[in-house]
Amino acid sequence: MPAEGLDFLPGEHLLTFEEIEQFVRVCAELGVRRLRLTGGEPLVRPHLEQLVGKLSAIPGIEDLALTTNGIFLANRAQALKDAGVTRINISLDSLRPERFAQITRGGDLNAVLRGLDRSFEVGFDPIKINVVLMKGFNEDEIDDFLRLSIDRPVTVRFIEYMPIGHEGADWKASYLPLEHVLERCQANGWEARPLTGKELLKGNGPAENFKIPGSQGAFGLIHPVSDHFCGSCNRLRLTADGHIKPCLYWDEEFNIRRAHGDPEQLKQLVYRALDAKPETHEMAKALAGEDRSQAPTTRRMSQIGG
Repeated sequence: MPAEGLDFLPGEHLLTFEEIEQFVRVCAELGVRRLRLTGGEPLVRPHLEQLVGKLSAIPGIEDLALTTNGIFLANRAQALKDAGVTRINISLDSLRPERFAQITRGGDLNAVLRGLDRSFEVGFDPIKINVVLMKGFNEDEIDDFLRLSIDRPVTVRFIEYMPIGHEGADWKASYLPLEHVLERCQANGWEARPLTGKELLKGNGPAENFKIPGSQGAFGLIHPVSDHFCGSCNRLRLTADGHIKPCLYWDEEFNIRRAHGDPEQLKQLVYRALDAKPETHEMAKALAGEDRSQAPTTRRMSQIGG
């Protein structure tokens, strides 16, 4: 979220649980088997456990994951697990309290670490930590995050900084290729081994995964800018205000609220969104300052969900 904040949507602009459930039922009929609840921050949504219970009970849905900043996780982990959340991702861009508070506009790192501990206790599996690497901000913590994957059974996923909703000089100045992670492994004498086949975790997605010998966990590299994975992307995003986004980066969206109560029309919207998935999002062109074929989104990541 930008430092100046955002105007929050009135409650009536948000999808109801009924609308979300109907959409997911249609998607399940079309073959969708995995869901992820993200944000903004999903744990600020009142009664989220009720929604989890409704969605996990839909025939065909086999896996329901949650991405959270972890601030409220410790007190709700068990209820979320009981309702049907199977695995969890925690967004955590710094392990230093003051730096964490800076990037999260005042967040409490200890609250997130309590949420991580509680996630192990209630049995989420797998547990992943998402780290957006930013040049000049947290690149000096790569070793600390790698050690976290050695000491605990978590997968730490390093993610390239993306120009979602903004493309000014700040973004380009903060962009850091992920080769630096492998360089830090080499500098520490850690011979990271690529994971393949059955070694890969559920929900591996586009990550390249590695394991340091003797570690309890693993780490992954996600290159949305320098080495895009658009050709194998099979995801659609549904925003909190009811729009299907075929691609995280482009501005094209399909409004499902107009089709509420009409499953056949919802199916057609899903087909249209799938047809609209691009061959590439052209973020690399944005990094190079080149012209792109269409307009990128003006929504911030906190308004879309990763």
